[in-house]
Amino acid sequence: MAELAGVSSRTVSNVVNGYANVTERTRTRVQRAVDELGYRPNVLARNLAQGRSGQIALVVPYLDTPYFAELLQSVIRAARQRGYNVLIDQTDGDAEHERAFIAHGSQRLLFDGIIFSPLGLDQKALADHDRNLPLVVLGERSSDGTFDHVGIDDVAASREATEHLLGLGRRRLAAIGDQPYATGEAAQLRTQGFREAHEARGLTAQEDLIISTPRFNRRDGAQAMATLLDRAEPPDAVFCYSDLVALGAIHTLVGRGLRVPEDVAVIGYDDIEDGAYSNPSVSTVSPDKEMIATSAVERLLLRIASPTPPPAVEIRAPHQLIIRQSTGGA
Repeated sequence: MAELAGVSSRTVSNVVNGYANVTERTRTRVQRAVDELGYRPNVLARNLAQGRSGQIALVVPYLDTPYFAELLQSVIRAARQRGYNVLIDQTDGDAEHERAFIAHGSQRLLFDGIIFSPLGLDQKALADHDRNLPLVVLGERSSDGTFDHVGIDDVAASREATEHLLGLGRRRLAAIGDQPYATGEAAQLRTQGFREAHEARGLTAQEDLIISTPRFNRRDGAQAMATLLDRAEPPDAVFCYSDLVALGAIHTLVGRGLRVPEDVAVIGYDDIEDGAYSNPSVSTVSPDKEMIATSAVERLLLRIASPTPPPAVEIRAPHQLIIRQSTGGA
């Protein structure tokens, strides 16, 4: 190729790798030779020569959860546009499995960095990660100053969802999904927002109507709703900590012969596609998943490319309420 273009092999390498110290005339001549010979660079070999794999890892608790499935698609698109492949792993919330990904001496040749949504690790365990590993954390974990964190303001979002229910004139509000243990930060922040919305109106959240669940899934939502309906005074509105929980709750309500939203209004969280097509459709907190994915990929690649780690940043993606039939919307 160098002979066809009439340049040195070093010049060909500079053009192929996009270096700037080549004149436009020379670049055009080399590119013509590249096209004529049908040359395609060996990206894997180039990455390995630079000490990189050209792959990033996305580590999430569950792949069968629609929120993570939808987020995964956005991460893959963002990474692919920037020349990276994505390795995917499901941890099932197992703390040891999660710790292995960020431990000192982790298998760095497989990936150049990790976008990580931990479930089994608490804040202390997360802080004890390999400081040489480029890491971006998703969800409700604050940064310790060595990795970037991308998420939405869960307290504000939950407060707005609860304010919506209170604004409908509902007063016996239940919350389904609290997780009062070390790794349940997401649920705890949503419970905080639930309480704050009551306090802003001079009300007190009814603690006996805040129901804990081990997971944010349909089954737990259905069971928690059944528990609430068996109370002497059941709720007239429910804030569910995920759309899957909301779908489970609605299943129980309809099965008991109750109308949604006339008898009990229901709002969820995550804005998964299933919620828009359920009957009734589910009102929800909608995080900007596309921005979360793009921001996470961009920050991770910046960390990978930087010879010294850049300062950690907290990125807050926007959110909005989507009002649908389950709370009286169209």
